[in-house]
Amino acid sequence: MKKIFCFLFLYIIANLAAIAQQDPQFTFNKLTMLTVNPGYAGNDGLINGTILNRYQWDGVPGSPKTLVFSVGAARDLFGVNSGIGLNVISDELGFEKNIAVSFDYAYRRKTRFGDIGIGTSLGFYNMTINPKWFIPEGDYFQTVDEDTEIPQAQASQLAFDLGLGIYLKSNDYFIGASVTHINQASILLGETATTFLARHYYLSAGYNITLSDPLFEVQPAVYFKTDMAAFQMDFTVDLVYKKRFSAGLNYRINDAVSALVGFEMNNGLKIGYAYDLITSALAGYGGGSHELFLNYSLDLGKNRIKKYKSIRYL
Repeated sequence: MKKIFCFLFLYIIANLAAIAQQDPQFTFNKLTMLTVNPGYAGNDGLINGTILNRYQWDGVPGSPKTLVFSVGAARDLFGVNSGIGLNVISDELGFEKNIAVSFDYAYRRKTRFGDIGIGTSLGFYNMTINPKWFIPEGDYFQTVDEDTEIPQAQASQLAFDLGLGIYLKSNDYFIGASVTHINQASILLGETATTFLARHYYLSAGYNITLSDPLFEVQPAVYFKTDMAAFQMDFTVDLVYKKRFSAGLNYRINDAVSALVGFEMNNGLKIGYAYDLITSALAGYGGGSHELFLNYSLDLGKNRIKKYKSIRYL
């Protein structure tokens, strides 16, 4: 019976984790912007690569574990100012494991409001479920294995995936809007069990405020996503010192309060960590969530140190 209850618990966790949404959540959502908004590709003119690991709800059986590899760059393609990107996401939750691979392209141009990117993402989404069943003996349970609506063994299917996005950035602010899983691909698991990738809509915005001491900046930002059944909203404030060291707080409505830290180690290499303190009903079942990233930025043909134009930043 323990195994049955364990499965039911994992099933409930899976639904609570998604909050009716399938895309994974991140506390460093500005850093993972390329995974949901192809218009973000090439926005800073650099080659940017990121590896991010998220362990959600530490101590809860079957809790989400997400690994992201993302790289983007600005390029001139056939004489057109463009941005390109690649995203690989591995997301585990209970008995479910999903792998998404997408390629991004953005058309970029300068406007009086800032640099704008309009992009599309094409890729594949593979959903795998590997349930572990334990059926006790007895007449009451004999009909369970006849239910073909629930996969009885490992099932997997690959689906084509499509997304669109737009991203505007200036020296002082950014605004983004995007949609993932536009085609809402159907996925068949088992003999008759069918699910689909629901469309997710994203809005994001942020602003840079330089304080009286120019070594310090305050960067408030908001991040919103919904599948039109439920929503998630993050409010983040970062304090940045010398454009290299940052510390911040994040509040995710009805879910968590987070602390974030990050710093640039040497010539473009950055590292950061975030801890989420759970504020939802799951707080009594396990610890918080951990998120760790490693990012490297490369400006080909230029000396990165020139970024710091004033000797006060050295």
